[in-house]
Amino acid sequence: MSESNCLQGASAWRGVEMGQNDRWVKEFPAVVLEQIDTALHTTRDLDWRKVNRQNFPLPDVGAFFDDVREELENGSGMVKMRGLDVSRYGQEQLRRIWYGLGAHLGTPMFQNCRGEVMREIKDEGMGVGAKLYGATVDDSGKQFLSSGARTLSPGQLRFHTDRCDVVGLLCVRQASEGGVSKLASSVTVYNEILKRRPDLHALLCKPIPRSRFGEEAGGEHIVYDLPIFGVRDGKLTSHFSLTYIENGQMLPGVRRLAEAEHEAIRMLMDVAEEECFEMRFAPGDIQLLNNHIVYHGRTAFKDDVQTGQDRMLMRLWLSMPNSRVLPEDHAVLWGDVGSGKPHGGIAQPAMAPFA
Repeated sequence: MSESNCLQGASAWRGVEMGQNDRWVKEFPAVVLEQIDTALHTTRDLDWRKVNRQNFPLPDVGAFFDDVREELENGSGMVKMRGLDVSRYGQEQLRRIWYGLGAHLGTPMFQNCRGEVMREIKDEGMGVGAKLYGATVDDSGKQFLSSGARTLSPGQLRFHTDRCDVVGLLCVRQASEGGVSKLASSVTVYNEILKRRPDLHALLCKPIPRSRFGEEAGGEHIVYDLPIFGVRDGKLTSHFSLTYIENGQMLPGVRRLAEAEHEAIRMLMDVAEEECFEMRFAPGDIQLLNNHIVYHGRTAFKDDVQTGQDRMLMRLWLSMPNSRVLPEDHAVLWGDVGSGKPHGGIAQPAMAPFA
């Protein structure tokens, strides 16, 4: 295939250039910061879960968030918002602020089968992540953690995407060492594999079995097929998490990947590493990533609780009002694939009927 088949646009960036480009860095307008404090005061007796656009009014956030949404969907696919002084607020106040901002930006989605819409991302300690999100053992008898469990450890996270249009992370505290965010354009990865190995690229556009390990409790399909690359109306979506593919291969009755498919996945990981750049959160930074076109990972980190350097982020999953239309075969994961439709998130267990 020729380079004419490659996807074009601002989302096809290279890490070496984007690390020096500030187009994706947005400063909160002073008037919006003032309105955040006003809304915080008026909701002082309100549980953060009850916060919405109406009771947490930000009259002048419209143009600012329009710019943010445009950069996420039609620009680089990532935004870092700066200017919020987290040292001025307590933890519950930060929850109200962050949930209020999320409600103005998009629609918060469930992040697990227990109905959490905001999750603290930190080192939860030995065994907590496995208990909350699940773990099993691989063929060698070694513990195999679910993707969610890995998130709640201080270990490295491989390149992956989350099950939502946009993942938002508010940095409350940073670790004493490590915890560096690694970002790569999945559009660039798509293009590079197409140019270098069109045979492997074609395999990534075909269904690959994955599990729902650690996500739904039960679920209609424990294993499902989904391509890593999907394009509709000239726009890419790439849903990728190696953990779910690896777990699928551990389950009975699941089609085993051919060696060429394993090679294609390894190439995806290698190219993402080549084309990524690194950024380190500062307290108050808010990172927003369009999961359809950006892979993200994290280096391992080390906390120092005594100095207040114990890494803690607050995470929201957002469905966006200007989201792209998705390929029809992605409905197995996303639900409604229409443009601007609420999709993604984790399905909730059916409620038992009242007696």
